[in-house]
Amino acid sequence: MATRLAYVVFILPILLSIAFGSIVMADVLKSPDRELNMWPINSENISTHDKSITIIGLEKQYSTSSPIEIQVKVNDSFYDCGDLYVTINSGKDTVISQNGFFKQCFVENNSLLPVDDRFSEIIDTPGQYEIVVKINDQNQKSSITDSGKFTIK
Repeated sequence: MATRLAYVVFILPILLSIAFGSIVMADVLKSPDRELNMWPINSENISTHDKSITIIGLEKQYSTSSPIEIQVKVNDSFYDCGDLYVTINSGKDTVISQNGFFKQCFVENNSLLPVDDRFSEIIDTPGQYEIVVKINDQNQKSSITDSGKFTIK
């Protein structure tokens, strides 16, 4: 009688837990695009340089009268129809220019960003600058960024 009670109290819950866990894991493994995120981190505070976003057309040097014209290539369809921000900084906290391009839907036509628009900026003060491009997903929960440095002479 004591051994049956031990089986019911100790062994049976362990066996049921293993069986239930196996069923759940088998269901999860059927969906290969699922990801396990046990410790979600607020991505707004993290700047990630990723190959899924690239600045195209950025030169290393510009004159004070020539425009800075770039386009952005995004290889991650998760960010389709997201918001693109282009910021030019002259120092850590000194923003020279910031432009926003909203609802950038690029997957259907495999377009460069900004779609049906262009980024062009003239800076007339010589110095070192950094351009940062950032695209947020539709829900504004995650983003990817890229940056590049250039000089105005």
